[in-house]
Amino acid sequence: MTGPYRCPNCKTNRTRFNRILQQPEAVKLDPKTGDVVESYTNSTPDPFHILYKGPEYRIQCATCGLIEEEKTFLKFGENDY
Repeated sequence: MTGPYRCPNCKTNRTRFNRILQQPEAVKLDPKTGDVVESYTNSTPDPFHILYKGPEYRIQCATCGLIEEEKTFLKFGENDY
């Protein structure tokens, strides 16, 4: 957390948030059963498998439940109105 947060949805919460750590797991599933057929590491992905490049954290407002990227809450926290 590099600055003050404010929820862009409820616009009042500045203190209660949940930080959600995203830990992606690259897998190949069986199309009929949904079972994991293969797990990939960052160094050995399948040529047709794009690795996750999203944010490491997502933030949830603990007042209204909105879940967004951290930068959304930080940008709204800059404004003081």
